[in-house]
Amino acid sequence: MITPKPKIIRELRLLAKQGHATAQYNLGVFYAKGLGVAQDDAEAVKLFRKAAEQGHAEAQFFLGVMYRHGRGVSQDYAEAVKWWRKAAEQGGTEAQYNLGSMYYDGRGVPQDDAEAVKWYRKAAEQGVADAQYNLGSMYYDGQGVTQDYVQTHMWLNVAASSFPPGKDRDKALKERDRVAKKMTPAQISEAQKLAREWKPKKLGR
Repeated sequence: MITPKPKIIRELRLLAKQGHATAQYNLGVFYAKGLGVAQDDAEAVKLFRKAAEQGHAEAQFFLGVMYRHGRGVSQDYAEAVKWWRKAAEQGGTEAQYNLGSMYYDGRGVPQDDAEAVKWYRKAAEQGVADAQYNLGSMYYDGQGVTQDYVQTHMWLNVAASSFPPGKDRDKALKERDRVAKKMTPAQISEAQKLAREWKPKKLGR
């Protein structure tokens, strides 16, 4: 990210004071990253909160991140979940994925595989590779869903296509080939057809 010029910072401060959520969010990002201003997590949290309370999805997501990692506030998984849920319900893919992970791990919420699947699916359907991989894994193990090798193969195939070349893609392909050994030719053909036909959704509410 390019360091903003002083004039931009001044304009953002003015707009933020006037209650503009996007300005509050952008200024919060600059404080969180120390871009054009002295790095200050507490000030970032303050600005993210103001924007988040106005329904700004990105600010809600970043406020959740600050609570998750204890930056500028005391670490609080429940608060992280609260803000990620708000962003996730607006279709935010990162928030949906993180919310799924919190349910999977039981952090800030009671552990719930079905809820993890629900939120992983929303992110996966919008093209988040990690969510696609996790969803495929949960179908393989029958966690939160009925075990289904066709769905496993399909989602791992889609994940492999979504990941850039590297370890993550290789891992998805390896797991896909592992489950294929437990499938009939007809099941593999069906899974491949589903993967070919799959297209990401624009919104994941």
